[in-house]
Parts: sequence; structure tokens; C-alpha cells
Amino acid sequence: MSTGWAVWVVGLPGSGKSALARGLARALAEEGRDVVLLQMDARRKAYFPQPQYTAAEREQAYRLFAEEAADLAARGRGVLMDGAAYRTRFREYARSLIPRFAEIHVRCRLETAMAREARRPEGLVMAGLYAKALERQRTGRRFPGLGEVVGVDVPFEENPRAELAITNDDIPKDETRRRALTWLRGWLDGAPGAQADT
Repeated sequence: MSTGWAVWVVGLPGSGKSALARGLARALAEEGRDVVLLQMDARRKAYFPQPQYTAAEREQAYRLFAEEAADLAARGRGVLMDGAAYRTRFREYARSLIPRFAEIHVRCRLETAMAREARRPEGLVMAGLYAKALERQRTGRRFPGLGEVVGVDVPFEENPRAELAITNDDIPKDETRRRALTWLRGWLDGAPGAQADT
């Protein structure tokens, strides 16, 4: 049996999921574990070099993302997946493909996510997502490259099957990382199982 696995870190833009996924990948690599970080924002550009940011394209991107993680896990790799995955079915599709799969939901209030995202510089993701989405709603102004924004245009669907949920409105990044890493080490070392919100 393959020893591969995948853990999908999900949540609103600005929730801290990407920082958490990077931190977990770094910590596991330092422990000598074979792990690869898949970032949806980077992979989407590989799947669609000239993205249209349509709902259909997003659906296809998440299918490809789950299938890429499944392929890596089937080859014995550990995979940390970083992507909002706002629809439960995106995550459940990955679960159906990957025998050893878990979901970590980084949960926070929309106001918290908006405040954090407003401070984020331009990078893999367009800066000012929430402000632009709200302006588009108010005025109809178009922003090239701005698709549906989770939390404004579409809701984030919480999954009751998530193995771990961490509410991080009022705790620092290091504490979010510590809690997730403690759970993840146990899960990887043979103590899987759902855990209540921490």
C-alpha cells in the first residue's frame, strides 16, 4: 500500500491558510518527511496559462488540483494542498481519490479575513481582492483577472467532515501553526481521527 497522503488546508482568502500550509511543509521537511506543497494559485496558472476566471474554469482547476495531489500521493509522496476550495464538493472529490486524506479548515470571521487580506502585497494573488469585489458589487466596475471572490460573491462552505478546524481570529500565526502541526504529526504517525474545533 502507498504511504502517500494529502492534507488540504482551506479557508477564506486572508484566513492565513497559505501561511499555515507553507509553515507545515517547512516543518515536516525539516523533520525529514517527504512532502510537496501544491499551491492552487500557482497551479491554476499552469493549468490555464491564459485564465478567463470563469466559474467553469474554476471547477476544472479544482478537479485538476485534486487529481495532481492524488497522483503524487499514489507515488508515495506527502502533499500539502493550499487552496480556498470554497465548495465542499471540491474537497470531497479529493477525498474520493486519495485513500489517506484530511482537511484542515482555517476558520475566521469575514471581517478578520478582510483586514488581513487588505495588508497583503501583490503576489500570486491579486492584492485588494475584497475591496475590489465590494466595489464591483456597488458600482459594476470590472477588474481584469478578478473572478468570484470567496466571502463576497460566493460563500465558503464549511465541511463537517473536516479532520481539524482552527479558529484563528484571536491567536497568532505561530499558535495556529503549533496546533495544526501537533495534530498533523499525530495523524501522520498513525493516530487519525476527527478533532473538534481548537
